[in-house]
Amino acid sequence: MLRSANVTQGAERAPNRSLFYALGYTEEELNRPLVGVISAYSEIVPGHQHLDKLAQAACTGVSMAGGTPILLPSIGICDGIAMGHAGMKYSLPSRELIADSVETMAQAHQLDGLLLLPNCDKIVPGMLMGAVRLDIPAVVCSGGPMLAGRVNGEPTTLSKMFEAVGSFKAGLIGEAQLSACERDCCPGCGSCSGMYTANSMNCLCEAIGIALPGNGTIPAVHAARLQLAKRAGQALLRLIEQNVTARQIVNEKSLRNALACDMALGCSSNSVLHLLAIAGEAGAPMDLATFNEVSARTPNLCHLAPAGPTHMEDLYFAGGVAAVQNELLKRGLLDGSLPTVTGRTVAENTAGCEIRNQEAIRPIERPYSETGGLRILWGNIAERGCVVKRSAVAPEMLCHSGPARVFDSEDAAIAEIYAGQIHPGDVVVIRYEGPKGGPGMREMLNPTSALAGMGLDKSVALITDGRFSGASRGASIGHVAPEAAEGGNLALLREGDIIDVDIPAARINARLFEAELEARRAVWQAPPPNITAGWLARYARMVSGADRGAVLR
Repeated sequence: MLRSANVTQGAERAPNRSLFYALGYTEEELNRPLVGVISAYSEIVPGHQHLDKLAQAACTGVSMAGGTPILLPSIGICDGIAMGHAGMKYSLPSRELIADSVETMAQAHQLDGLLLLPNCDKIVPGMLMGAVRLDIPAVVCSGGPMLAGRVNGEPTTLSKMFEAVGSFKAGLIGEAQLSACERDCCPGCGSCSGMYTANSMNCLCEAIGIALPGNGTIPAVHAARLQLAKRAGQALLRLIEQNVTARQIVNEKSLRNALACDMALGCSSNSVLHLLAIAGEAGAPMDLATFNEVSARTPNLCHLAPAGPTHMEDLYFAGGVAAVQNELLKRGLLDGSLPTVTGRTVAENTAGCEIRNQEAIRPIERPYSETGGLRILWGNIAERGCVVKRSAVAPEMLCHSGPARVFDSEDAAIAEIYAGQIHPGDVVVIRYEGPKGGPGMREMLNPTSALAGMGLDKSVALITDGRFSGASRGASIGHVAPEAAEGGNLALLREGDIIDVDIPAARINARLFEAELEARRAVWQAPPPNITAGWLARYARMVSGADRGAVLR
């Protein structure tokens, strides 16, 4: 029996039906599966400004297959607009609000299935977390990536815009060049065109099998994106008819497939937080050691912006995620037998999907590196681990030692960077920006981009209990756990302490004996909370550490 029978069938539900009739639904529509089409459309997020049209297409697909589409809203934050000020504290926490709202709307109205239309950063994992928590039929259909911009005839994207600010502050470019980048780096709708967090998660939904092939890479402005939404609606009706629920697709095995694709694609370090959170909702918890285990055997095949010169449209025309999956299958690095929302297996979906541009996707015999794009590090600074996007680190920074430059907020650090007070060899430490301490674990795109724009990304490392945008490049090491606000050793570092970073060996340590750390701990006092009112205060009290996905407990 359909779930929606709880609100549409029997004499007892006549009052419920009367409210559907008030909405204009017909008896015939109420006798079909009721599908929640959850759209994050708004006029404040470039990645979402076209989702109204995608939602129309998705509703058409649901109707074509015999279902009744019901359009529902979701909030969504633009991380780029929220970057660099107090608004960024709300970005990661919004993921929990989105997951809870998906659960709330689907349960309150007993929907039979969910067609999820996200696009940008926290909206993708938030919607998926809600669907997996409910374990009802679900399909993800993202809004697709933005095309690359053109500045002085060269393809570019948002990461270059942030780096241009650093170059301007350093006197390396003038106002005219800064203005040209500002106006032309983001040419229209879609998720910003590098392998940043939004595109990472959209590609990983495809790799998991909860989205149709093409979900991660079809450009937002292509007609194929609207066609994809119609097919997604039709696919969801098949899942409802066959009672294929979200956890039958999203489980331990498919998440390991996603991890392998993550490493091959060179995805954002934020994917670690989101995959941990999704795994927890799926009842298939993973730990950070799993990331290094998969990375150790998975070659990195792509260097998309910010790691390299290619963009999402290049990945699309090169064969997309399916071509990457096909390469991994050649070495048995994926489980090709797993089901997907197409009704076919992973191997069946990707059969014959060959690489069409070996600059965008390298063959598995000639990878950028034999190991994956992400690396988890441990040591006395990060006893429960931290994360670096290894594929975006210059070779000379894979091992680095230098004096700590310690800041208790992103704002203090960026002021010193812009003032030219950070020098080659330094290790910038930004603390009290974790899930609890921030609260909200702000992204550090401004500091990393300023360093890159000033030409310091190959000589300065940055360590934080906050996190980094997928647009960051350089030795940007985030998610330090335990965080400073919890009394982690990051809180005990002092200006000038020597820090050793060894990414290949997965180690990060301060040159401090345990006795010195204990002496410092004896006099350390936790700072007062940054936020004492509103829902972020509740979030700070309830959120887990980054090593557990920064989820609400």
